[in-house]
Amino acid sequence: MVIAWPAGWGRTLTLSGRCPRLAAQVVTTANKVTVLRILLVPFFVIQVLYYERTGEEWHRLLAILSFAIAAVSDGLDGYIARRYGQQSELGSLLDPLADKLLLGSALILLTFDKRPHLPNLPLWLAGAVLGRDAIQTIGFGVLHYTLGKVPIRPRLAGKIATVLLMVIVSWALLKWPAEWLPPLATAAGIFTIVSGVEYVLDGMRLLGSSPASAAMPPAGPDKPA
Repeated sequence: MVIAWPAGWGRTLTLSGRCPRLAAQVVTTANKVTVLRILLVPFFVIQVLYYERTGEEWHRLLAILSFAIAAVSDGLDGYIARRYGQQSELGSLLDPLADKLLLGSALILLTFDKRPHLPNLPLWLAGAVLGRDAIQTIGFGVLHYTLGKVPIRPRLAGKIATVLLMVIVSWALLKWPAEWLPPLATAAGIFTIVSGVEYVLDGMRLLGSSPASAAMPPAGPDKPA
């Protein structure tokens, strides 16, 4: 299709059939599931805050339900993407973003004093997770600015840390025995730190192997005037 500009503008704009194909690659079922997980975050936060204020159990149940749906969808979107060939660059960005928003908000909420309604999570755990995420986000920005397209490869330690953090948040919301929270938090903190170190090393390797980081050739002798 060709769109002609008004007379005198002297140019035309051609719209090819690439836009529908691009939209089909972006608006996939896997990405829709990931977006749903992101949209559940504010609902989850509101329910926890209302439960803290009122102590009404139905708010806690809604918080548990929304967190459980978000946690299950974390594996569902990846399965759909792999099973039906719906991997996309947008999905590789949205999936870790959804995890960071969900777990970051949950850790912040449960770190502050929620007694007697909910147990408190250790402050250092929230600091470790948020610090790693901040370093990872800044590093990704630097790599993207320096190298352009950056491959995102999740690490096993990061996946284990995510699962442990989801277990911890669920454990606290369900009010299961609080004496298990410290060892779970310790394990999650260890895997969080290990994954952060791995991401930093990966970023350094990418920067070191890029042409932009190659040493400049020595300057030749100055030419006589």
